[in-house]
Amino acid sequence: MSAEIAGDAPTESFVRYEVEGRVATLTIDRQDRLNAISPAVDDEMLALLNRAEADEGVHAVVIQGAGRAFSTGADSKRDEASGMPVPTSTVADRAGRELNLQRYFRIWDSPLPVVTKVHGYCLGRAVQLAAVCDVTITAEDARVGAPQLPLGAGFNSVYWAWLIGPKKAKELFFNTGSIISGAEAVRIGLFNRAVPADQLDDAVEEYVTRLARTPRDILTLQKRAINRTQDLRGFREAMLQAVDVNVIAHNSDAVHEMNRRITRDGLRATVEAFQRGEIGL
Repeated sequence: MSAEIAGDAPTESFVRYEVEGRVATLTIDRQDRLNAISPAVDDEMLALLNRAEADEGVHAVVIQGAGRAFSTGADSKRDEASGMPVPTSTVADRAGRELNLQRYFRIWDSPLPVVTKVHGYCLGRAVQLAAVCDVTITAEDARVGAPQLPLGAGFNSVYWAWLIGPKKAKELFFNTGSIISGAEAVRIGLFNRAVPADQLDDAVEEYVTRLARTPRDILTLQKRAINRTQDLRGFREAMLQAVDVNVIAHNSDAVHEMNRRITRDGLRATVEAFQRGEIGL
């Protein structure tokens, strides 16, 4: 099902919505792009979260990806079809980064527990999505990683640093393109639980079924109490300061040069050249 805005014609749907028992499942379904996340995906996902919250019979939400991956991260195809406009100024860039952050604060602030199911690739912005959800259950062999090119700074690493600590976050993000397994993501505290890939569906279903037995009001209050402790420690401020750092990075000579290479050679070729150590910035 697609989220529709009253008065507008239905648009292409990127997220499927299903309810079984007391659990609503949101499935990102852009398999042709390995579920890359664009603003259109985020907006539809949040509209469907609103729908789940409005249904008093729903006690929990699961977010997952269809096909071979949870998500490969932010959509790199910058055109109208993907919903990824190129910022026209530094101010517009900052506004766009903060809007992205506020979208995920909406998940953080949802009165419903939100559980993420991770398999295949979970990269860049997809890790932000998985991290901002309340509970993340992953396949042991999932490939979890930072952005694969130095195209910014701070916006992704701050989520990791908050959950796994500064020392480990520096180790991983100084080494651009780091990828760890789902099992390692759990060991360092980024995600909650790792299971064999062929047991992932059953593990998530078992967990959310038990979770959903708890009265909805109690779940809402439990989440609010725990999240408030994080806000008192500075969670929102930590995330917001990363917006400004990222915009500064976008205006650096190194990022401008990397974007020129992507325009000239294509994203995949640029990633491969960087991984071979052929790009010196």
